[in-house]
Amino acid sequence: MRIGIPKEIKPREGRVALIPRDCSTLVQQGHEVYLEAGAGVASGYEDSAYVEQGVQICADAASLYAQGELIVKVKEPYASDLEHLRPDHLLFCFLHLAADPDLTRQLADIGLTAIGFETVQRNGGLPLLAPMSIIAGKIAIQFGSTQLYCHNEGKGILLGGLNGSECGHVLVLGAGHAGGAAARLAASMGAHVTVMDINPQRLEELEAYSGKISGVRSDHAALCELIRETDILVGSVLLPGARAPHLVSREMVASMAQGSVIVDIAIDQGGCVETSHPTTYLDPTYIIDNVIHFSVTNMPGAVPRSASQALSAVILSDVLRLAESDWENDAALKAGINLQAGEILNPVILKAINEVQSNN
Repeated sequence: MRIGIPKEIKPREGRVALIPRDCSTLVQQGHEVYLEAGAGVASGYEDSAYVEQGVQICADAASLYAQGELIVKVKEPYASDLEHLRPDHLLFCFLHLAADPDLTRQLADIGLTAIGFETVQRNGGLPLLAPMSIIAGKIAIQFGSTQLYCHNEGKGILLGGLNGSECGHVLVLGAGHAGGAAARLAASMGAHVTVMDINPQRLEELEAYSGKISGVRSDHAALCELIRETDILVGSVLLPGARAPHLVSREMVASMAQGSVIVDIAIDQGGCVETSHPTTYLDPTYIIDNVIHFSVTNMPGAVPRSASQALSAVILSDVLRLAESDWENDAALKAGINLQAGEILNPVILKAINEVQSNN
């Protein structure tokens, strides 16, 4: 199989799908691996590091896509990426199509087959999404805590507090990988943390981690009450492959104190806060009703070296499997197909797209 790794072109996206060490494994298995020049530089991997592992360097995106059969990238196709994709390409990357009917239509028109990292499920989990979710959860607290600084128009509080001053309050919606990482980091910084979820076992696990974490069963009335006292709201609700539900209304946002912060990790899937809209690291925040919103659609892109190492490690075995002619015998990969030969196969995505189009 000829495997192509393009350079990510989404604004401030420095990750690379496969690092040199893992490319070496592919080459040793007899596959041809192509890398677009400079694709790994932001993650700390020069082209020479790939060449040493038997990877062939392509001068530009056009030549990379021309060589590749299996295209492995990080983020969904962006701008000029779409110009290079062909019907015979097998695309493997994060897609998040439920919230993006335009991209879905463009990929369907090309007629290719696409598998989303976020829709590959094994043993009830999402192994390819998990490490990026954990990173996003940590970034939510790290970035959110700095937005509380007065010069960022925040409340002017130190999230963890100290002797003689109050600590901040963090409300996390969703106790999955992202929400759990956010809750644990916020608690370790000294904040009071409340996590809302429908899964009591996950809530119990987080409460056992720290006495500063309280678990609350998801409830609209409780959310309306808690949000008024929240300094940082982290939205990390996830329905695999589906558009995120709007759990936080515009009225709830308006009830938050001036200078509070919302970090909507679910923005890739449409966001779980009504006032959220996608941003990039070029202009990551905006203010609505005196509340600071941070909803960057590629949060882990801020730490490309750490993120690339983690992502490459978890996708390698699936890349090896996709390079085999009978890869559709792998139940997890087959279930992860979003489009096949241009046809939308994932019913959850198809339903979400139809709902978006009907609302518009």
